Amino acid sequence: MTDISTGDPVPLLKAMMACPSVTPEDAGVLAVLEGALTTLGFEVTRLRFEGDGSYPVDNLFAIRNGGGRRLLFAGHTDVVPPGDLANWTSDPFVPREADGKIYGRGAADMKSGVAAFVAAAAQIPTQAGTIMLAITNDEEADGVNGTEKLLAWAKAQGHTFDFAIVGEPSSAAELGDSIKIGRRGSLSGVVTVEGMQGHVAYPEKANNPLPVLAAIVTALSGETIDKGTAHFPASNLEVTSIDVGNPTGNVIPARGTLKFNIRYNDLWSPQTLADWVRGRIATVDAGQVKVTFAVAGVPSLSFLSPLGPAVDTLGDIIFEMTGRRPSLSTGGGTSDARFVAQYGTVVECGLVGPSMHKADEHVLIADVTGLTAIYAAFMTRFFGHTT
Repeated sequence: MTDISTGDPVPLLKAMMACPSVTPEDAGVLAVLEGALTTLGFEVTRLRFEGDGSYPVDNLFAIRNGGGRRLLFAGHTDVVPPGDLANWTSDPFVPREADGKIYGRGAADMKSGVAAFVAAAAQIPTQAGTIMLAITNDEEADGVNGTEKLLAWAKAQGHTFDFAIVGEPSSAAELGDSIKIGRRGSLSGVVTVEGMQGHVAYPEKANNPLPVLAAIVTALSGETIDKGTAHFPASNLEVTSIDVGNPTGNVIPARGTLKFNIRYNDLWSPQTLADWVRGRIATVDAGQVKVTFAVAGVPSLSFLSPLGPAVDTLGDIIFEMTGRRPSLSTGGGTSDARFVAQYGTVVECGLVGPSMHKADEHVLIADVTGLTAIYAAFMTRFFGHTT
């Protein structure tokens, strides 16, 4: 069992990194985390969720109830596959220290964030306030049987929070230079255009769907969706695929499809954005071809957390410790913070992430201990407030 009582995050980080917890395989990582939390007085519940067209996933919820204000930390212990091992200097699941860094899969994304928070919690007296952790092993892939279901379960058990931190890598170049107060949403779609196959020499006996398909591409990608908001850039649509499945040069194809993705801001919901897509498609004269549109997969919601004293406190702590006041960002892709935001105010505050998902993924040891200090100082000040 890893001793975390000293408040040093490095031993716990190494112990978790040694578990090859590629989604959704737990590989013992939640047992390592549970052991550390139990020694700190946390009540730990392990939950397995399954169904909804995805694989079963093990999750962990922990609480140390000291009364008072309630702080939630959310994160994940699963990692992406290491890829070609020949690209790694050493075994990606044997943590290696060199030049002040720890190398291995999960070093940056995001076992370091989990270790830092647990080590920080070790420095906080139980009676200071209530600390909770919601940890999934399903963030890097489907995300179906992880944080969303874990937080729904927690709410059903009566667990609420006053503020939440997701420990994803949020810093851009230096520790604390940025925290995320929101995320863009993501909506993917497929448009299918069906005509009639025929010989190119006899176009009157066919119905070519491709001119309509091309017009729809122009209608979707050539129109500005919006101009952005105070905290978000303009929503953006990218066509990602145009397919006709036609290897022959003298055949008019029967059908064609296009796929696209929209990263959208807080002006939109999946429903209103899908309506915008339908409206753009309707501007194209389809003639005799059949056009259908469908949302692909489950859209990710956009969210923006309200700014307030807790966010200000976190920014003040980071400034005092690093000399830099963090920018308030909404950039990047989606994260599990979108699920947390449905229950209360959440920000993402973590390490520098450029090496994540790469070979020789690594993190500065000084940054891991620095993040631990930021978390501990924030908890002290957060729990010391009465409002």
